[in-house]
Amino acid sequence: MKHDQPDGGRLEASRGLTPFFLLTAVMSLGYGSVYTLLAQIRDRFGFTDSQVGLIAFAGLGMGFVAQVFLARYADRGHAPAMVRLGILMAALGMTWTVFATELWQWVAARLLLGLGSGTVGPAVRRVVIARDPENVGSNLGRQASFDVAGFVLGPLLAAGLAEIFGLRAPFVVLAVTYLCVLVVVGRLDMHAGLEQRTQRVLRSLLSAPAMQAALFASIAFYATIGMFEALWSLLLEDLGAETWLVGVTLSLFTVPMAVLAPLGGRTAQRRGPMRVVTISIIVATACTLSYGFLPLWVIIFISALHAVAASFTLPGNQVAVAMSTPPVHLAAGQGLLGAVGLAVAGLMALGGGQLYESAGRDVAFSATAGFMLVFLVLARMRAHASSKAAVATAPA
Repeated sequence: MKHDQPDGGRLEASRGLTPFFLLTAVMSLGYGSVYTLLAQIRDRFGFTDSQVGLIAFAGLGMGFVAQVFLARYADRGHAPAMVRLGILMAALGMTWTVFATELWQWVAARLLLGLGSGTVGPAVRRVVIARDPENVGSNLGRQASFDVAGFVLGPLLAAGLAEIFGLRAPFVVLAVTYLCVLVVVGRLDMHAGLEQRTQRVLRSLLSAPAMQAALFASIAFYATIGMFEALWSLLLEDLGAETWLVGVTLSLFTVPMAVLAPLGGRTAQRRGPMRVVTISIIVATACTLSYGFLPLWVIIFISALHAVAASFTLPGNQVAVAMSTPPVHLAAGQGLLGAVGLAVAGLMALGGGQLYESAGRDVAFSATAGFMLVFLVLARMRAHASSKAAVATAPA
């Protein structure tokens, strides 16, 4: 990709994408807010821990389905309809939570929210990539920053509103917010790049060595994210940390990601995404391994380094997929990446909790680090195969 675009043109293109970055942040609000209130929902309606887990998993599962099976339609010219319909489904899901009392109602509301977010995400990333391909790394990094910021702001907003106005208040505010966004989004032009109908999209994408490399690297990344989300609070509390400290560390982990992700995206585009994610995943693997053996304050310090590494891996993975995806399959490629991330993080969180309880923290985090290394090696092998194939097919 070229890097000689004039600064004025680059700034103009970047400003033109700001509404899509903001949309990404707003869609992330819902996920984080619901997670924050799960304990209150459990106590208020008498649900068991497993039932609350079902509520949480419903949104992730439906997001996976949407990104795998619906993302491709954004490549066929349906991105505007997908974004509007997705926001509407998220708004309906939030509205349902305002009145939900039974378990099936909470699950159904989360299914709608997951379906809405999973429909919007790949379509918006397609616009971000196709509108300004010369600066795809920087733009995807900025979008990741907004995504993380929305996920962080959601819990703060939900906790504050619930404390002042009651449990239902955050859902009312978010439902109204989504409806307002739906009105504004109706004015946006979301057509970008080549749009055409092609068959067997997933099979075509998965057969490419470059895409395989990017997905293997994403598995390594989301493995540690899933384990971190499931075990971090348990680990710190078992080591004697107060609840406030756990909350502070979780919030601080996201700060470098929100600040450094644009730099991570630019570096991935300039230096090569697989080179960048290889280094960042190695750092993350070492950090993950250390959580199984070192004392409290040392691992808190190390988690800051882990967050910096994640700031390069997250946009680096997105850039890798964008660069290995044909222009007519941009949304499908990003949807596949998102689906893999949701699946891996969810499975690692589920299995990690059981492993931590049965075998201890040393085994749980050592196993995760080993898992990450295996998939990083697979990613490098497929990247090497992709490079060899490119050389073989290059004109003499």
